[in-house]
Amino acid sequence: MKHTAYIKTVLGPIEISEVDGFITELFFVKDPYEIPGEQKTPLLEKAEKQIKEYLDGTSRGFDLPLAAKGTEFQKAVWETLCKIPYGETRSYKQVAELIGRPDASRAVGMANSKNPILILMPCHRVVGSDGKLTGYAAGLGIKEQLLELEMTYAGR
Repeated sequence: MKHTAYIKTVLGPIEISEVDGFITELFFVKDPYEIPGEQKTPLLEKAEKQIKEYLDGTSRGFDLPLAAKGTEFQKAVWETLCKIPYGETRSYKQVAELIGRPDASRAVGMANSKNPILILMPCHRVVGSDGKLTGYAAGLGIKEQLLELEMTYAGR
């Protein structure tokens, strides 16, 4: 059974879902006036606590069970995203090389665009080869804010 909760954050409202004890989705809500009722579970409460700690700079990582639906390639990319250290970035080409597919930079970009669990699978840490910010499902403004937050707290 799917359970959904909504988290008010400094970056805007977030919707997060759990199915069978795993976080399956996390995304920013476009229209906060259309938020339906919540179905909080202990896991969703734990996720909310960890996300708020991450956003206020008191935590750098997450200890949550994740289960994203996708192709094997997408899952390989998403698993690699989780290995990019807090406060650092990698290019799409570097991620492609890390998964053993050095010519798959564009496919890595497409996998990032399909990431169903933003922040927890940190696709915001992937940038263009020239270091410039490129696409983010929640918008480049939020991607920039997440990276700035991590850069600010990485030295602590």
